[in-house]
Amino acid sequence: MSLVKNAKILVVGAGGLGCEILKDLAMCCVVRDVVVIDLDTIDVTNLNRQFLFRSKDVGHSKAESAARFINERCPWMNVVPYHGKIQDKGSDFYKQFKVVISGLDNVEARRWLNGMINNLVEFDEDGDPIPESIIPFVDGGTEGFSGQSRLILPRITSCFECSLDAFTPSAAVPLCTIAETPRIPEHCIAYAYVLQWPKEFPDRKLDADSPSDMKWVYERALERAEKFGIEGVTYMLTMGVVKNIIPAVASTNAIVSAVCVNEVIKVLSFCSQSLNTYMMYMGSEGIYSHTFVYEQKSTCPVCTTHTHRLTLPSTTTLNALLQQLCDGEFRLKAPSITSSSKTLYMRKPVALEKATKGNLDKPLKDLMTSGEELVVTDPVFHDTSLALVVLFEGLDANGV
Repeated sequence: MSLVKNAKILVVGAGGLGCEILKDLAMCCVVRDVVVIDLDTIDVTNLNRQFLFRSKDVGHSKAESAARFINERCPWMNVVPYHGKIQDKGSDFYKQFKVVISGLDNVEARRWLNGMINNLVEFDEDGDPIPESIIPFVDGGTEGFSGQSRLILPRITSCFECSLDAFTPSAAVPLCTIAETPRIPEHCIAYAYVLQWPKEFPDRKLDADSPSDMKWVYERALERAEKFGIEGVTYMLTMGVVKNIIPAVASTNAIVSAVCVNEVIKVLSFCSQSLNTYMMYMGSEGIYSHTFVYEQKSTCPVCTTHTHRLTLPSTTTLNALLQQLCDGEFRLKAPSITSSSKTLYMRKPVALEKATKGNLDKPLKDLMTSGEELVVTDPVFHDTSLALVVLFEGLDANGV
């Protein structure tokens, strides 16, 4: 167990699943060095299942409070907290860990973390991954009575991006429905924080972790619901809509956490065969859980070097191409794009965005040639770029 004792472990997230993970790592009694990072602060609604927190901790950092509790109760394991966004940490921060275990509750943060860990892999002269640069990534997630755990060996097994198709994109509600014809409690809540808050507080962004801010949104949503005869607006629902909270069940968190920590111990100590590669738990169907191999996606933009091809009319605008990259299989958030000869559109810095903004309404035929390779970058991929070849309809790669 010396390999486990000497390993530095990163826990990402100190919420419902993160609290369980920290507890399980401590109860193993062999883990010595842990770092936990989380952006959130503690709300009173967290206390029913996030058992490392007490009433006195409300309003304080989750990472700092969880670390303090574990350090006091389990002195054999030292937990160092970081309160902040995972995106604020650079590659040198992540390189120091032997394994990363994630208890994140949203897809975008997991995509970014997956991209970061995959980017840390180095290759030898033959193009094979150097084992010492591979940091195993154990990802856990829960939703109600369902949960999953998976082991990702960067550049060897499938990564999180390979399974993105399994996550249904969140459906957007038209603004006109929210503003004019609300039908459900969620519409009233959205009206309060999307439309009313900016009017009332134009110079201040809504803080979803602030009890006073959330109380204001709840009260405005309740007033709107009463106006339209809609029932069901509660403070808990308001929290769920604003923070996109998925209902949590403590027993599901406990089960998934145990599986995740078990995989961490196995991958560090080589004491047993590790998970290959995905475990599903369906608590509403019974206690049975099954495992299966999630195959690596040959066109994955993160863990493969595939060049993607699109065939479009030459009259397609650059803005339409970028929108397709956001709405299609890649689900990008804020893409920038360059060709081999020039920058087509770059979101940052501001000066470059202003200089290239005029290209958005231009047809692709005025900006590039058919078959030209483009490089697409996006915040969800960290430092990874997407290689894209656009062919014009009716023309080949040579423009003929």
